Amino acid sequence: MTSLPDQDRVLIFDTTLRDGEQSPGATMTHDEKLEIAELLDDMGVDIIEAGFPIASEGDFRAVKEIADRSKNAMICGLARANLKDIDRCAEAVRSAAKPRIHTFIGTSPLHRAIPNLTMDEMADRIHETVTHARNLVDNVQWSPMDATRTEWDYLCRVIEIAIKAGATTINIPDTVGYTAPRESADLIRRLIETVPGADDVVFATHCHNDLGMATANSLAAIEAGARQIECTINGLGERAGNTALEEVVMAMKVRNDIMPYATGIDTRKIMHISRRVAAVSGFNVQFNKAIVGKNAFAHESGIHQDGMLKNKETFEIMRPEDVGLSGTSLPLGKHSGRAALRDKLNNLGYEIGDNQLKDLFVRFKELADRKKEVFDDDIVALMRTGGDKDDHLQLVSMKVVCGTGGPAEATVEMEVEGKDVTEVAEGDGPVDATFKAIRKIHPNAAHLQLYQVHAVTEGTDAQATVSVRLEEDGIIATGDSANTDTVVASAMAYIGALNRLIVRRSKMGEDADTREISYKDVT
Repeated sequence: MTSLPDQDRVLIFDTTLRDGEQSPGATMTHDEKLEIAELLDDMGVDIIEAGFPIASEGDFRAVKEIADRSKNAMICGLARANLKDIDRCAEAVRSAAKPRIHTFIGTSPLHRAIPNLTMDEMADRIHETVTHARNLVDNVQWSPMDATRTEWDYLCRVIEIAIKAGATTINIPDTVGYTAPRESADLIRRLIETVPGADDVVFATHCHNDLGMATANSLAAIEAGARQIECTINGLGERAGNTALEEVVMAMKVRNDIMPYATGIDTRKIMHISRRVAAVSGFNVQFNKAIVGKNAFAHESGIHQDGMLKNKETFEIMRPEDVGLSGTSLPLGKHSGRAALRDKLNNLGYEIGDNQLKDLFVRFKELADRKKEVFDDDIVALMRTGGDKDDHLQLVSMKVVCGTGGPAEATVEMEVEGKDVTEVAEGDGPVDATFKAIRKIHPNAAHLQLYQVHAVTEGTDAQATVSVRLEEDGIIATGDSANTDTVVASAMAYIGALNRLIVRRSKMGEDADTREISYKDVT
C-alpha cells in the first residue's frame, strides 16, 4: 500500500510469533517460525516481535535466526523487567539491521501484587530496566501490562519514568480485553496531552478481543494519536485472541476517507499468510471471519447475487484481489501438468522448489484421479498437509468396517522406524476405532484436545481437512491432513500430531519450549 504524503503513517507491529503463539496448541516449529517471519517481512510489517528469548533455548535460537535473516522489518524480542531477560533479548536481536527490545511489567493493582512490589519499588525497577535496555540497543519499547486497569496518576508517573529512561515507544496494553473504543481513545489522548516527553515517543496500542472489540479499540486509539498497532495474523492469541492485522489494515484502506492513515502492508499478501498461519498453528479460520474467512466474499442471498451480477459494488466494499484472492478460480484436472500446477501455486502466493513441486504433483495427480475438478482450496489443502519422509510414524494402509450392525473395526498398518506393524481395534465409530488401532501400534497417553473436520470444497467428493490437537505431559502438538476419505484424513492428522509430540519430547532437554515462564519473576 503506497503511503500518501498527507497521511500519517501507522506502524504495524506483528506479534504472531510471540503473543499469537501463546494460544494453547499454537506452538510452531523452528522452521515454521522462520517461514512466517519471512512472509511478514515480505508483506511489509514494520516490527516483528519474534519471540521471548529467555523462555527457552529454542525461542532464543528462533529470534536470533529471524534477526539474522531479516531484510526490512525491525526485529523485536520480549523481556520481563529484569536484567537477565533484557541481556538475553539483546543477544538474540543484536544481529538484526534494526533491533528492538520490548520490556514490560504489570502496573495495575492486581499485577503489582504478583511480584509484591510497592509503587515506588516498581517505579525504580522500570527506570533501571529501561535504562539498561537503552544502553544495549537504540530502540526500546516499554509496556505497562494491564494499563487499562492501572490507576491514572500511577500510569502517567511510570510512563514518564520510562520515557526519561530512554524508551522510544510506549505501548498501552489492554491485556485482558477490558476497555471499549471511547475509553481506548480517551486514554491515549489524555496520556499524550499529560505525560511530559510524550511528543518525543511513539504511542502504541495492544488490544485483546475478550469482549469482541480489539479491532475497534485499536482503531480508536489510532484516531486519538497512537501510531503503532500491535496485532497478529488471523487475530491469533490466547483466550479470544489479539487484534487481527488483516482487519485493522483493511479498515484503514477501505475507509481511508474517515481514517486517513497509511501502512506499509502489501495487502495482496494477506490471504496467503493467513492460510499459512492457520496451517502451522492448527487454528482454522472461521468461515465468517472478516477479510480472510471462506465466506468473506461469498454471496448466497438471491438479492445479493442479483446485485453482484449487475454491479459488484452493490454488496462488495473491497475486491477479493485486494487481499490476495485470485479473481478467477479455474479448476485443474487429471490432465493438468506440472506447469499448470506451478502457475496455480504462484497465483495462490506459493513459491516452491522443484523437489517440493515433484512431491506435490504426485499427490495432486492422486487427488485428481479421485476428483473430477481440483479447485484452489484443494491445492491449498495439499500444500498444508505434506508429509515428512523422516517421520517416526507413517501410515501404510488402513481398512475400516462400520455400519449399524455393531461396533466399527479398523485395521491399520503403519511403518514405525522402518518396520511395518499392523493392529486391529474396535471403537465407537470409524474414527474412534482407527485412533485406538494407532494407539496399539504406538502406545501413548496423549489426550485428544481437539478433533475438527472441514470440507474443503462442495460435493460428495470434496476433500476433508482434519485438525487434531494432542496434549501429553504438558506438551501440545497439532496435526493436519486432507483427503477425500475423512477417516484416512483423520488417521494421518492423528499420526502427524504424534510425530510432533515425539520430536518435541526428544528436544525437551535441550529446548524446553514448553517450559512455563512466570511473570512473577522480575527480580
